[in-house]
Order: sequence, then structure tokens, then C-alpha cells
Amino acid sequence: MEYVSIKNLGRTEYSEAWEIQKRFFGQLLLQKQQGSAEEQYLLLVEHPHVYTLGKSGHESNLLVNGQFLAKIGATYFRTDRGGDVTYHGLGQLVGYPILDLERIGVSLRDYIFSLEESIIRTVADYGITAGRLEGATGVWIDPHTPRARKICAIGVKASHFVTMHGFALNVTTDLNYFSHINPCGFTDKGVTSIERETGLKPSLEEVGQRFTAHFGEILKIELK
Repeated sequence: MEYVSIKNLGRTEYSEAWEIQKRFFGQLLLQKQQGSAEEQYLLLVEHPHVYTLGKSGHESNLLVNGQFLAKIGATYFRTDRGGDVTYHGLGQLVGYPILDLERIGVSLRDYIFSLEESIIRTVADYGITAGRLEGATGVWIDPHTPRARKICAIGVKASHFVTMHGFALNVTTDLNYFSHINPCGFTDKGVTSIERETGLKPSLEEVGQRFTAHFGEILKIELK
């Protein structure tokens, strides 16, 4: 069984967490190329207000300018993950698995499916029925209806089957911040959170523990 170390970064600026990701990602990739086994990680973090744009995204989906971002205390980054624009902020559980998928024995497609399934099972613990929307990565509620709304965004990067970036699950997130973007490029779908759907306000620590349990079970890895 593969072992993965959990590192809870707490509340950390996006730029700092990105540097940590890149360091661990580079170490794992180098060690893989040299034929030795480097440690794998799951980073859990809560970011202050920030908007990020994926490498294939469209900047037009960010609906405000830099002056407005400064006014609301938010920053903006172009990243090397997949996907379009999204928001990270307080009350949102963000996870960055840095894994060697070949060691774990899954394809990139199955890995993304496993991320989605782990979130689906996590929100089910709070009485929320969620699923997938064809052609749109992430986890959705009422996905095939006019009320489709995303509760978790997913965007990853992989090189030689080593992963970085990951997921952002809205727990008690202030959803008003999503009004300044077309989330993940969509103009006709909404966003939601565990709090919006249930009225509950679980801690990020609690939700993170539930996620890691499901993630480990699905991928057959031990997180410690």
C-alpha cells in the first residue's frame, strides 16, 4: 500500500502554497526519474480571497479589474493547472494531492474520477446528494437540471503521472465572491456550499478528515 503524508497548511496565501506545491512536485518528479521513491503528499489549506485562472482559461471570465480586486481584498494569479477561472477563500477546503499515479496504479482520468467520488461521498456525510455533469469536471448538485450548481471545483496538473493542484470544496464560503467571475467559464450555472445546502457550519478540519478517509479508501492509499 502506498503511504501519503497529510500536511495541513492552515490559512495560507495562494502564492506561498503554490511554491510549496511546486517544491514537493519537483522533488517527487526528480526522484521518480532517478528511480527512487520520494514521499507523496496531500496538502490541505484555506486561502485568503484569491481568483485563479487555469492555463486554458479565458481572462474575460474574470469580470472585474485589478482596482476592484484590491478593494475587496482579493488577489489574482494565472496558474498552470487545468480549467478556467475559480475563486478560493475563507470557509473553503482546498486540497492539493501530490502523488505518483503510476505507483498508486490509476490513470489520470481515474484519478480525477476518484477526486470527484471522494467529494461526493464527503458531502453525502452531510445529507447532500451530489454527482457529475458530463463535460464539466467537478462535483455538482442537481447537475442535469436548470438548477445545476457546483459545490466543488477540480483542476489538476500532471507530468509523467505526477500530480499537483486539486480541488476546492465550498463549506461555509461567502458565495458572493463568485459573482465577480463566470465560475469555471460557465454563465448559466450556479455555485453552492455545504452551508447553503444544509444550514450546517462544519469546521474545515472536520470536513478534511472526512475527505481524507474517503480519498484513502477509494485510491487504496494510507494517509497519515
